[in-house]
Amino acid sequence: RQPVGAEAFMEFRVLGKGGFGEVCACQRRATGKMYANKRLSKKRLKKRRGYEAAMVEKRILARVHSRFIVSLAYAFQTKTDLCLVMTIMNGGDLLYHIYNVDEENPGFPEPRAVFYTAQILLGLEHLHQHRIVYR
Repeated sequence: RQPVGAEAFMEFRVLGKGGFGEVCACQRRATGKMYANKRLSKKRLKKRRGYEAAMVEKRILARVHSRFIVSLAYAFQTKTDLCLVMTIMNGGDLLYHIYNVDEENPGFPEPRAVFYTAQILLGLEHLHQHRIVYR
């Protein structure tokens, strides 16, 4: 294991935003493999006392290995951010599929809802097998 920093990745577009920072698509320069980089602002973490939660998230992501949950590939910090580089899940998040796929007709048919529900339950089951309770 060699130390990895921000210079090892080339960032692309923003995939999402949250209370402590944003998630960007990024590519590992050495391999060309795509990841999602969750950048957590140190200033916001300190202000909102979120440092411990960020460290718990890091430990959990490093422990889980399921096709239904992203896992931690790399972690590093810059002067301003804590960065959690995770496997990327293509296709967008569930809210996108509920509201943006067909704006005239939000939601989706029951068989598709059952499929997504099964994936969520398998992810939760994996967490519980590792004695991790989500939120």
